[in-house]
Amino acid sequence: MTNPTFGVTIVKTAAAWGAVASMALCVAVLIASEFMPVSLLTPIARDLGMSEGQAGQAISISGLFAVLTSLFIAGFTRKIDRKFVLSSFSLMPIVSGLVVSSAPNYTALMVGRALLGVAIGGFWSMSTAVVMRLLPESAVPEGLAMLNAGNAIAATISAPLGSFLGDYIGWPGAFFFVVPLALIALIGQWTNMPSLPPRNRRATGNVFRLLARGQVALGMTAILLLFMGQFALFTYLRPFLESAAGFSVSGLPLVLLLMGLAGVAGTWCISRLLVTRLYSIVIAIPLVMAAIALTLIVVGSELPVAALLIAWGFFGTAAPVGWGTWLSRVLHDDAEAGGGGLQVAVIQFAITIGAATGGLLFDWAGWWSSFPFAAALLLGSSVAAWAASFEWEHSKSNGDPPRSRRGS
Repeated sequence: MTNPTFGVTIVKTAAAWGAVASMALCVAVLIASEFMPVSLLTPIARDLGMSEGQAGQAISISGLFAVLTSLFIAGFTRKIDRKFVLSSFSLMPIVSGLVVSSAPNYTALMVGRALLGVAIGGFWSMSTAVVMRLLPESAVPEGLAMLNAGNAIAATISAPLGSFLGDYIGWPGAFFFVVPLALIALIGQWTNMPSLPPRNRRATGNVFRLLARGQVALGMTAILLLFMGQFALFTYLRPFLESAAGFSVSGLPLVLLLMGLAGVAGTWCISRLLVTRLYSIVIAIPLVMAAIALTLIVVGSELPVAALLIAWGFFGTAAPVGWGTWLSRVLHDDAEAGGGGLQVAVIQFAITIGAATGGLLFDWAGWWSSFPFAAALLLGSSVAAWAASFEWEHSKSNGDPPRSRRGS
């Protein structure tokens, strides 16, 4: 049985879903690899002879290379078969895991993490467009949901899994753990994905043109500040939990797992409200997160800290879902450019700057300094989201709503 897809490709249904499933597994590997250092900063710093702030740059460097890749990859690969390009990016987490797990020093660690950043930026930038060519139009939302499921599962388990594996097989073993999974994803992808020759389309090469729209500029500013604030705090949770909140090493995986499970619950609950309360939600979530960040500074016992972090996971994991919905409404006419390039660049840049600045503050003044910094950024995200809401309503009242409101 065959189904016509977006563009010129016709793919057997079973093979197409097998390719999408392998892409979802690759997404899970990428996200798990990206955020695993969050729960392993202390042993990495100890074994490689660096500060915990320096170890946190393992997240910053991957974010930096993801930004650069997402901005420029379309121009470099426009004449290459998409199957080959995507498989190349799927190979990189394998190489990265091998390099990081055997890293003898700081430089080798950063090289491995840079390779991971290239894979993240390139894979995410192309994933939506590839799914649109693999599946018939009616099945594309389900295919994208499968990719996001891999993202959510990995985000939920990466930190507690890293902490658990780090305690039993060491942090190098934790990073090597993802290599076989990445290899399975690569084999499945290469086996099931058909040839996807590049389309005869002329790329603009400039995703920043979208920022000329006021609604897009405000929304991307809110996304930037949201992820900066989130990772200025989240990256350095383990040192905070150990030194300030008094959590034992064995208690860390449980707290991180509860945060992840709360995130899954928050995503499910809040997604039900996005159809009618989109802007209210994207305004309120960073406000709540800012309040949690400030409250953590003055709360020192384990139980209240755990409760606050569970709330952080509930709201923080749901926030990207809200902005993903916003993107589908405002940039539906530029879905590939907005979703595949600009948003990836903004998010990864925010993670890079947030984690890097949080690390500098952590080393300079201690764990507490990154928490008010995160709260200020999250408050700014809420203000930018309110401005985007105001601009949207103003445009509607003038009879000229922002381009492409389909899906709202």
